[in-house]
Amino acid sequence: MEGLITKKLSRLREYLKYLKTIREISLETFLSDFKERGAAERYLQLAIETIIDVGNEIISILQLRRPERYREIPHILAENDIIPKEFADRIAKMIGFRNILVHDYATIDRTLEYQFLKTRLSDFELFMKHIANWLKREASEINLSEK
Repeated sequence: MEGLITKKLSRLREYLKYLKTIREISLETFLSDFKERGAAERYLQLAIETIIDVGNEIISILQLRRPERYREIPHILAENDIIPKEFADRIAKMIGFRNILVHDYATIDRTLEYQFLKTRLSDFELFMKHIANWLKREASEINLSEK
């Protein structure tokens, strides 16, 4: 259980590292440099999809109710005390943003995309923290039940 989730979180850390370097560029550069913008979009998509994957993996492991849409995943995690409820709402919106990146890329507002890059990367770090805390709780419960 822990191995796959930890590998995915490690990948998420890698994507965040790239995104943090990209977010240092100016809005003007972001808007005019298709390579920087393309890299930002791709790594944002990968980072959000990693959250989806981790959430789905936890749902599968714990045999929780299956989401009908990706945006339900954080709410299912919140219902089971894996992440806080108000944080689940933010992650659900983030997943909605991923849908725009993937399916509606022609109409995406580049300035909003840049704002997301500048202001929302900490949500990924907070997600990793909540999942790490959940993994620790799970490990201690397993250890207690084995004694």
